[in-house]
Amino acid sequence: MKIMHRKHLSKILLIITILSVGIGSLALTKSEFFRQLEQSQKLYHWVNREIMSRYVDDIDIEAFTKKSIQNMLSELDPYTVYLEAEERDGLDMLTNGKYGGVGIQIGKRDDKLTVIAPMDNTPAQRAGIISGDRIIAIDEKSTAGLNLDDAAKLIRGKKGTVVVLTIERASETEPIDFSLTRSDIEVQDVAYFGMLNDEVGYIRLTRFSKNAAYEIREAIRGLNQDTESIILDLRDNPGGLLQSAISVLDLFIDKGEVLLTTKGKHKESNRTYKSNHKPLIDSDVQIAVLINEGSASASEIVAGAIQDLDRGVILGKRSFGKGLVQSVYNFDNKRSLKITTAKYYIPSGRLIQKPDYNNEEIIAWTATEDSIFTTVGGRSVRGGGGIHPDVEIANEIKPSTLVQESWRKGMFFSFVQNDRDRFHDLEEIKIDDEILGDFREFLATHDLSLPISGESQLNDAHDKLFEIDSTNTEMTQAFENIFKFIKLQEEGLFDSARDQIALRLKMEYANILDGTAGRIKINLEDDPVIVKTLSVLENHTSYEDIFVIN
Repeated sequence: MKIMHRKHLSKILLIITILSVGIGSLALTKSEFFRQLEQSQKLYHWVNREIMSRYVDDIDIEAFTKKSIQNMLSELDPYTVYLEAEERDGLDMLTNGKYGGVGIQIGKRDDKLTVIAPMDNTPAQRAGIISGDRIIAIDEKSTAGLNLDDAAKLIRGKKGTVVVLTIERASETEPIDFSLTRSDIEVQDVAYFGMLNDEVGYIRLTRFSKNAAYEIREAIRGLNQDTESIILDLRDNPGGLLQSAISVLDLFIDKGEVLLTTKGKHKESNRTYKSNHKPLIDSDVQIAVLINEGSASASEIVAGAIQDLDRGVILGKRSFGKGLVQSVYNFDNKRSLKITTAKYYIPSGRLIQKPDYNNEEIIAWTATEDSIFTTVGGRSVRGGGGIHPDVEIANEIKPSTLVQESWRKGMFFSFVQNDRDRFHDLEEIKIDDEILGDFREFLATHDLSLPISGESQLNDAHDKLFEIDSTNTEMTQAFENIFKFIKLQEEGLFDSARDQIALRLKMEYANILDGTAGRIKINLEDDPVIVKTLSVLENHTSYEDIFVIN
């Protein structure tokens, strides 16, 4: 069928639906609401029928309907969405705690799809795929220009099916085809856990899937029995399942405590969640939860409840501010609607959701506007969206221009791949002058395009002035002196970023030896947030002072 897709066609349906239901429905009686809803549906179907039967060009009905639904939902909030089969993978992964795949972590290095690390005991690892392999085709489909999400969708699939990855490897002259049978890959929510010293344990949780509470429980049991403090790192954890957040809190909070309340339009959306079991952690164990701007949803439930119940301290940066509950309704086995059905409130009564999430022309903000709340111990805590930490810690040191560009171009990764047999154990890794010198020479063979601030404007001025008078020797000499200065500045970039470069190289060597866990372990050694957190936990007076009512 010939398709003449017009954006304004789908917008018509959106406008009509919004105007028909409208703001007026917010204060309507139930009977009046359903009367207007019926009128809206009649109008919607009439417009749809007239367009389909009378519009001058042929319309792809399925594509038009999907686009109309997407436009309609876009006026509500970012989390109310229409999902089709291929778009439900992330949701299925959270709810099932596993997915059909081959078990590789992929990324972009020098703009090429690259295996960052194969996972243990997976089809990819058993077949011999290694860190640094470049995936140039998936089932004979070129990966050139393919983004990471689309690549992941092609690699994943139903257990028992086969996917062929075509690999380029530095040590091979010809591409290699790996025919891999997909299997169930368990989602790993705990990326790393271990003791930072004799008294302080550390757990890094990256998401809240079905497995989160079980993995946290096993991590806690894996720490030293005489652990005095535990750091739960939720930085950049986007959340996941609400029930998983409740189950994680159950490991830390006394039985019977209210952890969360949800409030929505329907009775089924109004619930109160309590801790149902004796906590796995003794009450005298200090708890520190780390958050930042990337901590959202379930992460904020956990951090907020621990703060409101005075069970631990929160450190880092203010969290994202996502306090909306979604429910999934299936149209059939391929199509679903994920709708925001409730808001959640942590024990102090705070709404985590920031107030600017929706279109005010369509939806009225119904939450209370209180900004100051109190914990069970009487401490004041702030509302207004997100979790405000008890101890604000500045962001990590910003990478230098050289480090950012080297990371973007995959220089650290490529260098270490060519030197992957230098170390055989994490404890051996030491970045000395010899390695730094080798890396400096490696960079010299690549054009990283590292302009000094203002250099592009200088080049423009140079070109324009020389168009006017290219024979002016004084001007020529002046520009030559400036460009020499810039050259010296660029050469000094390496020396000024020496410590950052050493850390990045160390992390890449650790990745080869122990994957994500190795990278995290190495990075923790120089993490300013961890350094500050340890100073708070190791000084018991500093820790207890946070709970004092001012």
